[in-house]
Amino acid sequence: MNNENKITQGTIWKQILLFFFPILLGSFFQQFYNTVDAIIVGQFAGKEALSCIGGSSSQIVNFVVGFFGGLSVGVTVIIAQYYGAGDQKRMDEALHTAYAFSIGFGAVGGIICMIFCKQFLLWMNTPAELLADSQMYLRIYFGGLIFVLIYNMGSGILRAIGDSKRPLYFLIVGTLVNVVLDLVFVKGLSMGVRGAAIATLIAQGISAILVTLTLMFRVEGMRLQPSHIRLDRLMLRRIMRIGLPSAIENSTYSISNIVLQSALNQLGVDVVAAWAALGRIDGLQWMINGAFGMSITTFAGQNYGAGKMDRVRKGTWITLGMAALSSMAFGFLLIRFGTPVFRIFTQDTNVISIGMQMACILGPCYWVFSFIEVFSGSRRAQSDVVIPTLICTVGICAIRIVWTIVLGAKATVSSLVLCYPTTWIIAGILMSIYYLYRTYYRPSKSLHAGVNL
Repeated sequence: MNNENKITQGTIWKQILLFFFPILLGSFFQQFYNTVDAIIVGQFAGKEALSCIGGSSSQIVNFVVGFFGGLSVGVTVIIAQYYGAGDQKRMDEALHTAYAFSIGFGAVGGIICMIFCKQFLLWMNTPAELLADSQMYLRIYFGGLIFVLIYNMGSGILRAIGDSKRPLYFLIVGTLVNVVLDLVFVKGLSMGVRGAAIATLIAQGISAILVTLTLMFRVEGMRLQPSHIRLDRLMLRRIMRIGLPSAIENSTYSISNIVLQSALNQLGVDVVAAWAALGRIDGLQWMINGAFGMSITTFAGQNYGAGKMDRVRKGTWITLGMAALSSMAFGFLLIRFGTPVFRIFTQDTNVISIGMQMACILGPCYWVFSFIEVFSGSRRAQSDVVIPTLICTVGICAIRIVWTIVLGAKATVSSLVLCYPTTWIIAGILMSIYYLYRTYYRPSKSLHAGVNL
């Protein structure tokens, strides 16, 4: 094992930040990766094209990728625990099982999504003028789903052993490729939505190849061997025990967002474009929050595997403080400087006005979600996944769906968007109560045996 990657020793806040910043920068480039599509398409192909890549199609992509991303959490947690415990054999089994899963489900899932993407768009009440290009975008994107899954799974494996730098490097390469190809295809060749989709597909393929080659030849104590790639039933069951609840949670988030997107679609193209642009802007907030979530999951997972429960508890509180303060700062900056930022995406004054209306509802409450992200990440790292998943699916997603359905034809932009901070507050309170109960009144044991599940 390479002890330089281990985060089971040293000053806690320093170890978390050393791990956090590469994830943050990586997430920034991932968001930049998506934002470049929106900027170039919005400026050179119009607001209808922007709505095609950022409206209904974006929610469908988030649903599919979020589900498989949730499953990858199971791999990250398992490998982090085995790494902390020094169990080389099971790390190897988890690595090859994860790759077999990504290849198989990436291929099958991509084909299924390509076949049914038009029906998904119709279910979401996608405006007729956006349907054809949205369908084309999704078919090209899902044609490369296998690349998305391989990259996400491979990056999660590297982060699980404490290497958050190389996933960053791969994203930088992918982002640069995406920017260049966007300019060539969308601006230079006037390919519009099709050009943006092809650029993203190529960039994702390159990132997947880079992470795979790294795991094959460049990781000390771990080596991906193509001839060993297969599904180990016992290991897959361990991974799914943690990953499936996370996948279900991610999917219900996406379903609730799809329901809301369907309602927003009925309010016109300007509302759809404003929501799409805001999604690119406040993606920075979710990037920061998600990076803290990934950091505490790996930190807690390794220390849990090593039996250092005091570091798990201290690290959780330190991460929560940093995440909440960051979210407060972002919310303030969004409200204060949001208008000129919206102009990067569109010059349409009505779209900008609607976008700022949405931002003023969400901005003051971003920090509340830090409690959900950090506390649930810490509990999952200790193989405690069921209750955190229930809190998120019911406290956030179910309420959000009911909220949207009840509003029905009376829905306005403000009344729809308001469901987000309301559900964050409800779930944040429930998650905090559960975390305190399981940490101080019914604490997890210092488990080396827990790694065996």
